Amino acid sequence: MKVADLVSGGAPLLGEPPPVELGNTAYAVRGRPKDGLRSVEHLGAWLRDMRPRLTVDLTDADIHGVTDRDLCLARELRDAIGALSAATVDGRDLDPDAVATLNRHAGRTPRWRELRTAPEPHTVVRFEGRPVAAVFAALAEEAADLFAGPSRRQLRACHGPGCVLHFVRDTPRREWCSPGCGNRARAARHYARVRKGDDD
Repeated sequence: MKVADLVSGGAPLLGEPPPVELGNTAYAVRGRPKDGLRSVEHLGAWLRDMRPRLTVDLTDADIHGVTDRDLCLARELRDAIGALSAATVDGRDLDPDAVATLNRHAGRTPRWRELRTAPEPHTVVRFEGRPVAAVFAALAEEAADLFAGPSRRQLRACHGPGCVLHFVRDTPRREWCSPGCGNRARAARHYARVRKGDDD
């Protein structure tokens, strides 16, 4: 099967920082929890779809080589990011176990930048070990930067009905992860007003 033919798990990609995108693979449809990483194929499709935004280059062979162990690691990192996101949004202390999980992932695969000179000076990311493991380590590092940096103050939970996703607020008025959630929230408010008017 070609990488392009992998079927995604349905998790939305909203243009958020990659660690938030990974956290958002645990999502909800009409308030019902869904898992966008139900299988190795779903993880492969997510990596394929995220490939242009990842700091580690993945080949089609790397994506086809995703294992059950990779899936377990991705879910573990996803759940830690989700817990840290929720605590950050709620103004709670970060859970020490989630922090330890994030740090363990960040230190799992050594990575470094090397200078290249052709065609003009640039850097490339090099790593030791499997590329997919390097992706998870890079995502964990990016998540550590997110939760320790100024962007954490802009991390929000979506106010859409039944939505459980997080986003980094890029405009002061943004309340939803996507226009779809905004439309559903406005429709729910309208319906509530109409229904209240009928009750009067």
